Amino acid sequence: MDVCSGGGGLALGLEQAGFEPVLLLDNKPVALETLRSNRPTWNVLQSDLLDFDPVDHQETYDVDLLSAGLPRVKSSATAKRVETGIELELLKASVLLAHAVQPRALLLENVPGLVDAEEFEEVRSFIQDELEHLGYRFHWFILNAADFGVPQDRKQGVLIALKEQFFDGFQQPIPTVDRHIAVGQALHASMSARGWTDASSWAAQADQVAPTLVGGSDKRGGPDLGLTGTKKAWARMGINGNALADEVPGPQGLQESDSSGSPLKKLTVEQTAVLQSFPSDWVFAGKKTARYRQIGHASPPPVGKALGKAVAEALHP
Repeated sequence: MDVCSGGGGLALGLEQAGFEPVLLLDNKPVALETLRSNRPTWNVLQSDLLDFDPVDHQETYDVDLLSAGLPRVKSSATAKRVETGIELELLKASVLLAHAVQPRALLLENVPGLVDAEEFEEVRSFIQDELEHLGYRFHWFILNAADFGVPQDRKQGVLIALKEQFFDGFQQPIPTVDRHIAVGQALHASMSARGWTDASSWAAQADQVAPTLVGGSDKRGGPDLGLTGTKKAWARMGINGNALADEVPGPQGLQESDSSGSPLKKLTVEQTAVLQSFPSDWVFAGKKTARYRQIGHASPPPVGKALGKAVAEALHP
Protein backbone atom coordinates (compact mmCIF):
# COMPACT_ATOMS: atom_id res chain seq x y z
CA MET A 1 0.00 0.00 0.00
CA ASP A 2 1.40 3.39 -1.02
CA VAL A 3 0.17 6.71 0.37
CA CYS A 4 0.91 10.24 -0.83
CA SER A 5 1.77 8.55 -4.12
CA GLY A 6 2.14 11.74 -6.19
CA GLY A 7 3.56 11.12 -9.65
CA GLY A 8 4.41 7.54 -8.76
CA GLY A 9 8.19 7.55 -8.30
CA LEU A 10 8.27 5.45 -5.15
CA ALA A 11 5.47 3.14 -6.28
CA LEU A 12 7.20 2.58 -9.62
CA GLY A 13 10.50 1.74 -7.92
CA LEU A 14 8.74 -0.69 -5.60
CA GLU A 15 7.03 -2.29 -8.58
CA GLN A 16 10.44 -2.76 -10.18
CA ALA A 17 11.51 -4.50 -6.96
CA GLY A 18 8.63 -6.95 -7.26
CA PHE A 19 5.89 -5.37 -5.14
CA GLU A 20 2.31 -5.16 -6.41
CA PRO A 21 0.22 -2.35 -4.90
CA VAL A 22 -3.24 -3.16 -3.56
CA LEU A 23 -4.02 0.55 -3.09
CA LEU A 24 -2.38 3.87 -3.94
CA LEU A 25 -3.60 7.05 -2.27
CA ASP A 26 -3.27 10.73 -3.20
CA ASN A 27 -5.44 13.82 -2.94
CA LYS A 28 -4.40 15.60 -6.17
CA PRO A 29 -6.48 14.82 -9.27
CA VAL A 30 -3.56 15.45 -11.63
CA ALA A 31 -1.39 12.90 -9.79
CA LEU A 32 -4.21 10.35 -9.95
CA GLU A 33 -4.48 10.96 -13.69
CA THR A 34 -0.74 10.30 -14.03
CA LEU A 35 -0.95 7.06 -12.07
CA ARG A 36 -4.02 5.76 -13.90
CA SER A 37 -2.72 6.60 -17.35
CA ASN A 38 0.57 4.78 -16.73
CA ARG A 39 -0.82 1.85 -14.75
CA PRO A 40 -4.52 1.36 -15.59
CA THR A 41 -4.67 -1.79 -13.45
CA TRP A 42 -3.53 -0.09 -10.25
CA ASN A 43 -6.19 0.57 -7.62
CA VAL A 44 -5.87 4.35 -7.20
CA LEU A 45 -7.97 6.31 -4.72
CA GLN A 46 -8.41 10.06 -4.40
CA SER A 47 -8.42 10.85 -0.71
CA ASP A 48 -6.62 13.00 1.79
CA LEU A 49 -4.49 10.80 4.03
CA LEU A 50 -5.83 12.65 7.06
CA ASP A 51 -9.38 11.56 6.13
CA PHE A 52 -8.63 8.02 4.93
CA ASP A 53 -10.33 5.17 6.79
CA PRO A 54 -8.92 1.71 5.97
CA VAL A 55 -12.10 0.10 7.34
CA ASP A 56 -13.62 0.82 3.92
CA HIS A 57 -10.72 -0.90 2.13
CA GLN A 58 -10.27 -4.39 3.48
CA GLU A 59 -7.57 -5.18 0.91
CA THR A 60 -5.16 -3.07 2.97
CA TYR A 61 -5.27 -5.43 5.96
CA ASP A 62 -2.79 -7.99 4.67
CA VAL A 63 0.12 -6.18 3.07
CA ASP A 64 3.84 -6.74 3.22
CA LEU A 65 4.66 -3.06 2.97
CA LEU A 66 3.12 0.32 3.75
CA SER A 67 5.12 2.98 1.90
CA ALA A 68 4.93 6.77 1.99
CA GLY A 69 6.93 9.31 0.00
CA LEU A 70 5.61 12.16 2.11
CA PRO A 71 5.79 15.93 1.54
CA ARG A 72 9.03 17.22 3.03
CA VAL A 73 8.70 18.07 6.71
CA LYS A 74 10.18 21.40 7.78
CA SER A 75 11.96 22.48 10.91
CA SER A 76 9.75 24.24 13.45
CA ALA A 77 11.24 27.62 12.52
CA THR A 78 10.58 27.11 8.82
CA ALA A 79 7.12 25.71 9.41
CA LYS A 80 6.24 28.78 11.45
CA ARG A 81 7.51 31.06 8.69
CA VAL A 82 5.37 29.46 6.02
CA GLU A 83 2.43 28.92 8.38
CA THR A 84 1.95 25.26 7.63
CA GLY A 85 2.26 22.08 9.63
CA ILE A 86 0.52 19.83 7.12
CA GLU A 87 3.72 17.94 6.28
CA LEU A 88 4.16 16.93 9.91
CA GLU A 89 0.49 15.97 10.20
CA LEU A 90 0.81 13.70 7.16
CA LEU A 91 3.92 12.09 8.60
CA LYS A 92 2.13 11.30 11.84
CA ALA A 93 -0.96 10.10 9.97
CA SER A 94 1.10 7.60 7.99
CA VAL A 95 2.53 6.21 11.23
CA LEU A 96 -0.91 5.99 12.81
CA LEU A 97 -2.18 4.21 9.69
CA ALA A 98 0.15 1.36 10.63
CA HIS A 99 -2.04 0.76 13.68
CA ALA A 100 -4.89 -0.29 11.43
CA VAL A 101 -3.03 -1.83 8.49
CA GLN A 102 -0.35 -3.67 10.51
CA PRO A 103 2.02 -4.14 7.56
CA ARG A 104 5.00 -6.42 7.96
CA ALA A 105 7.21 -3.46 6.99
CA LEU A 106 6.86 0.32 6.84
CA LEU A 107 8.88 2.60 4.56
CA LEU A 108 8.92 6.35 5.10
CA GLU A 109 11.04 8.61 2.87
CA ASN A 110 11.62 12.27 3.71
CA VAL A 111 14.27 14.90 4.43
CA PRO A 112 17.71 13.76 5.66
CA GLY A 113 17.27 15.75 8.86
CA LEU A 114 14.46 13.47 9.95
CA VAL A 115 17.09 10.81 10.60
CA ASP A 116 19.42 12.68 12.93
CA ALA A 117 18.76 16.45 13.18
CA GLU A 118 18.05 17.81 16.64
CA GLU A 119 15.01 19.81 15.49
CA PHE A 120 13.26 16.58 14.51
CA GLU A 121 13.96 14.72 17.76
CA GLU A 122 10.37 15.16 18.93
CA VAL A 123 8.84 13.67 15.78
CA ARG A 124 11.37 10.81 15.78
CA SER A 125 10.35 10.01 19.34
CA PHE A 126 6.67 10.07 18.35
CA ILE A 127 7.32 7.68 15.46
CA GLN A 128 9.37 5.27 17.55
CA ASP A 129 6.95 5.27 20.49
CA GLU A 130 3.98 4.52 18.25
CA LEU A 131 5.71 1.79 16.28
CA GLU A 132 7.44 0.12 19.24
CA HIS A 133 3.99 -0.28 20.76
CA LEU A 134 3.01 -2.26 17.64
CA GLY A 135 6.07 -4.51 17.77
CA TYR A 136 8.26 -2.84 15.15
CA ARG A 137 12.01 -2.22 15.20
CA PHE A 138 13.75 0.42 13.15
CA HIS A 139 16.47 1.21 10.68
CA TRP A 140 17.10 4.96 10.18
CA PHE A 141 19.57 6.01 7.47
CA ILE A 142 20.32 8.52 4.73
CA LEU A 143 20.74 7.65 1.05
CA ASN A 144 21.93 9.80 -1.82
CA ALA A 145 20.07 9.07 -5.05
CA ALA A 146 23.30 9.75 -6.99
CA ASP A 147 24.70 6.52 -5.53
CA PHE A 148 21.92 4.59 -7.29
CA GLY A 149 22.45 5.95 -10.79
CA VAL A 150 20.28 9.06 -10.49
CA PRO A 151 22.11 12.08 -12.03
CA GLN A 152 21.25 14.26 -9.06
CA ASP A 153 22.60 15.09 -5.61
CA ARG A 154 19.44 14.14 -3.73
CA LYS A 155 19.84 13.03 -0.14
CA GLN A 156 16.85 11.24 1.35
CA GLY A 157 16.11 10.35 4.95
CA VAL A 158 14.65 6.86 5.24
CA LEU A 159 12.89 4.93 7.97
CA ILE A 160 12.42 1.20 7.53
CA ALA A 161 10.37 -0.33 10.33
CA LEU A 162 9.90 -4.09 10.41
CA LYS A 163 8.08 -6.51 12.65
CA GLU A 164 10.48 -8.13 15.11
CA GLN A 165 10.87 -11.43 13.22
CA PHE A 166 12.04 -9.65 10.04
CA PHE A 167 14.31 -7.01 11.55
CA ASP A 168 17.63 -8.85 11.47
CA GLY A 169 17.13 -9.82 7.83
CA PHE A 170 17.23 -6.24 6.58
CA GLN A 171 20.41 -4.81 5.09
CA GLN A 172 20.66 -1.17 4.06
CA PRO A 173 20.92 -0.86 0.26
CA ILE A 174 24.44 -0.45 -1.05
CA PRO A 175 25.25 1.87 -3.98
CA THR A 176 24.58 0.41 -7.41
CA VAL A 177 27.02 2.61 -9.38
CA ASP A 178 30.75 3.18 -9.03
CA ARG A 179 30.67 6.60 -10.71
CA HIS A 180 27.97 9.23 -10.50
CA ILE A 181 26.16 10.17 -13.71
CA ALA A 182 26.70 13.83 -14.66
CA VAL A 183 24.02 16.12 -16.07
CA GLY A 184 25.78 16.32 -19.42
CA GLN A 185 25.93 12.56 -19.73
CA ALA A 186 22.27 12.17 -18.79
CA LEU A 187 20.95 14.91 -21.06
CA HIS A 188 23.30 14.86 -24.06
CA ALA A 189 20.90 12.80 -26.18
CA SER A 190 17.95 15.10 -25.55
CA MET A 191 20.00 18.30 -25.89
CA SER A 192 21.17 17.15 -29.33
CA ALA A 193 17.77 15.81 -30.47
CA ARG A 194 17.04 18.86 -32.68
CA GLY A 195 20.57 19.11 -34.04
CA TRP A 196 22.14 21.62 -31.62
CA THR A 197 25.70 21.86 -32.91
CA ASP A 198 27.16 22.72 -29.50
CA ALA A 199 25.38 19.97 -27.58
CA SER A 200 28.55 17.92 -27.10
CA SER A 201 30.51 20.94 -25.84
CA TRP A 202 27.71 21.76 -23.44
CA ALA A 203 27.57 18.17 -22.18
CA ALA A 204 31.33 18.06 -21.61
CA GLN A 205 31.25 21.05 -19.25
CA ALA A 206 28.07 19.90 -17.46
CA ASP A 207 30.22 17.34 -15.68
CA GLN A 208 28.55 17.28 -12.26
CA VAL A 209 25.39 15.68 -10.91
CA ALA A 210 22.39 18.00 -10.78
CA PRO A 211 21.44 19.89 -7.64
CA THR A 212 18.34 18.58 -5.89
CA LEU A 213 15.22 19.16 -7.95
CA VAL A 214 12.42 20.82 -6.00
CA GLY A 215 8.82 20.78 -7.06
CA GLY A 216 7.94 23.97 -5.25
CA SER A 217 4.69 24.91 -3.58
CA ASP A 218 1.26 24.83 -5.14
CA LYS A 219 0.88 28.38 -3.79
CA ARG A 220 3.82 29.70 -5.83
CA GLY A 221 4.06 30.69 -9.49
CA GLY A 222 5.50 28.71 -12.37
CA PRO A 223 8.26 26.11 -12.34
CA ASP A 224 11.88 26.92 -11.59
CA LEU A 225 14.87 24.94 -10.39
CA GLY A 226 15.21 26.24 -6.86
CA LEU A 227 16.65 28.99 -4.72
CA THR A 228 19.38 31.44 -5.70
CA GLY A 229 22.30 29.23 -4.67
CA THR A 230 20.87 26.29 -6.58
CA LYS A 231 20.35 28.41 -9.68
CA LYS A 232 23.99 29.50 -9.52
CA ALA A 233 25.03 25.83 -9.52
CA TRP A 234 22.85 25.28 -12.57
CA ALA A 235 24.35 28.32 -14.29
CA ARG A 236 27.83 26.83 -13.88
CA MET A 237 26.55 23.93 -15.98
CA GLY A 238 25.12 26.24 -18.66
CA ILE A 239 21.52 25.98 -17.46
CA ASN A 240 19.09 28.84 -16.76
CA GLY A 241 17.25 27.74 -13.63
CA ASN A 242 14.67 30.54 -13.62
CA ALA A 243 12.11 28.64 -15.70
CA LEU A 244 11.60 25.66 -17.97
CA ALA A 245 11.39 25.63 -21.78
CA ASP A 246 8.87 23.93 -24.04
CA GLU A 247 11.53 22.51 -26.36
CA VAL A 248 15.21 21.56 -26.44
CA PRO A 249 17.65 23.77 -28.39
CA GLY A 250 17.51 23.87 -32.19
CA PRO A 251 20.58 23.69 -34.49
CA GLN A 252 21.87 27.13 -33.44
CA GLY A 253 20.93 26.66 -29.79
CA LEU A 254 17.65 28.59 -30.03
CA GLN A 255 14.78 27.65 -27.76
CA GLU A 256 11.73 29.35 -29.21
CA SER A 257 9.84 29.51 -25.91
CA ASP A 258 12.76 31.25 -24.16
CA SER A 259 12.49 35.04 -24.33
CA SER A 260 14.98 35.71 -21.53
CA GLY A 261 17.86 36.65 -23.82
CA SER A 262 20.21 34.56 -21.68
CA PRO A 263 22.83 32.40 -23.40
CA LEU A 264 22.09 29.72 -20.83
CA LYS A 265 19.77 26.90 -21.88
CA LYS A 266 16.55 25.99 -20.14
CA LEU A 267 15.58 22.43 -19.31
CA THR A 268 12.29 20.93 -20.44
CA VAL A 269 9.89 19.07 -18.18
CA GLU A 270 10.89 15.84 -19.90
CA GLN A 271 14.55 16.50 -19.10
CA THR A 272 13.79 16.99 -15.41
CA ALA A 273 12.09 13.58 -15.49
CA VAL A 274 15.36 12.14 -16.85
CA LEU A 275 17.19 13.75 -13.93
CA GLN A 276 14.80 11.93 -11.60
CA SER A 277 15.45 8.70 -13.54
CA PHE A 278 11.87 8.13 -14.60
CA PRO A 279 11.61 5.83 -17.64
CA SER A 280 10.90 7.65 -20.91
CA ASP A 281 7.48 6.02 -21.27
CA TRP A 282 6.22 7.32 -17.91
CA VAL A 283 3.93 10.20 -18.89
CA PHE A 284 2.92 12.98 -16.50
CA ALA A 285 -0.55 14.52 -16.67
CA GLY A 286 -1.33 18.23 -16.52
CA LYS A 287 0.19 21.46 -17.77
CA LYS A 288 3.89 22.29 -17.50
CA THR A 289 3.94 23.50 -13.90
CA ALA A 290 1.80 20.59 -12.66
CA ARG A 291 3.97 18.07 -14.47
CA TYR A 292 7.20 19.55 -13.12
CA ARG A 293 5.87 19.62 -9.55
CA GLN A 294 5.01 15.93 -9.73
CA ILE A 295 8.54 15.22 -10.94
CA GLY A 296 10.31 17.47 -8.46
CA HIS A 297 8.37 16.09 -5.49
CA ALA A 298 8.89 12.46 -6.50
CA SER A 299 11.23 9.91 -5.01
CA PRO A 300 13.51 8.69 -7.84
CA PRO A 301 12.41 5.20 -8.91
CA PRO A 302 15.92 3.65 -8.63
CA VAL A 303 15.98 4.52 -4.92
CA GLY A 304 12.55 2.98 -4.43
CA LYS A 305 13.72 -0.12 -6.28
CA ALA A 306 16.81 -0.48 -4.08
CA LEU A 307 14.78 0.00 -0.90
CA GLY A 308 12.07 -2.37 -2.12
CA LYS A 309 14.57 -5.13 -2.90
CA ALA A 310 16.13 -4.74 0.56
CA VAL A 311 12.71 -4.98 2.25
CA ALA A 312 11.68 -7.94 0.09
CA GLU A 313 14.84 -9.83 1.00
CA ALA A 314 14.13 -9.27 4.70
CA LEU A 315 10.51 -10.41 4.41
CA HIS A 316 11.11 -13.32 2.04
CA PRO A 317 14.71 -14.52 2.44
